[in-house]
Amino acid sequence: MSITSKDIKDKALELGLTKIGIVAVKVLEEEKTLLQEWLALGYHGKMSYLARNADRSVDPKTLLPSAKSIIAVALNYYSPYKHSSDPSIGKISRYAWGDDYHDVLGKKLQMLLDWIKEQDPTTEGKCYVDAGPMMDKVWAVKAGIGWLGKHTNVITRDYGSWVFLGEILLNLELDYDTTIVPDFCGTCTRCIDACPTNAIVEPYLVDATRCISYGTIELKDPELPPLIANNLQNWIFGCDICQDVCPWNRFSRETIEEKFQPREGNVEPNLAELLEITPIEFKENFKGSPITRPKHAGFLRNIKAVQKSNKPAEHNVDK
Repeated sequence: MSITSKDIKDKALELGLTKIGIVAVKVLEEEKTLLQEWLALGYHGKMSYLARNADRSVDPKTLLPSAKSIIAVALNYYSPYKHSSDPSIGKISRYAWGDDYHDVLGKKLQMLLDWIKEQDPTTEGKCYVDAGPMMDKVWAVKAGIGWLGKHTNVITRDYGSWVFLGEILLNLELDYDTTIVPDFCGTCTRCIDACPTNAIVEPYLVDATRCISYGTIELKDPELPPLIANNLQNWIFGCDICQDVCPWNRFSRETIEEKFQPREGNVEPNLAELLEITPIEFKENFKGSPITRPKHAGFLRNIKAVQKSNKPAEHNVDK
């Protein structure tokens, strides 16, 4: 039996996905040039895999030679809790409060792909959730899910920017979405102005080496760079500042995915208590969570850096 784009979209929504668009596979020539320029500036820092996979990331056929279509999806993860302003309490990026999105969204995409294969046994496909050389944001924009904000996160008109992105590559020809969502950032520069390390060096361009998220998650060095360490503002894993100030996130809606609800202690983690966590406890407490990415040593490094950066302010208050 033949399967239509509408069939796929209906099933995607049934599986709990938030938004979906379908576009034809093509080589991303313009994006390839921009990526090469970004890499040449060294803005990827020590994420060497980005340079290593640059050519593959702009040509989906290097991942699935038979690919003809890309299903791009978004999954809302917003939960209406707030970070604490207490200096003794750490801040964990909202995306990591619950279970690992790679697992949650990946499972939904695999279920969708399996269903497509049931309808059409000739189907070949591959799923990607920020774990392979796919340009998630580019395909989301091309599929009409949202536009690329000045902070380089994809923004949707109906859910804001609190969405995870993923794709399925398919060997099937389908009807494609052609409507591109306009850029509604306008003259707003709130995200640029709010970044404490000036990581958004210009609209739509981020220097990852200055980014708190990069430093606290991706960077494996024993010490954080001074620029990041001195401007953590209590972020011990990731950073949401540029999204917190975005006016479009007033349209955020609470996720229907229970696995994205905060685990106990993740919204208001006590820094002193976390500093005592052993490697075994770290592994057990954060099993199935993105927080394991910097590993135990990196997590403690972040906590110590936050405490150190808070000391001068506390000393001045005492005086």
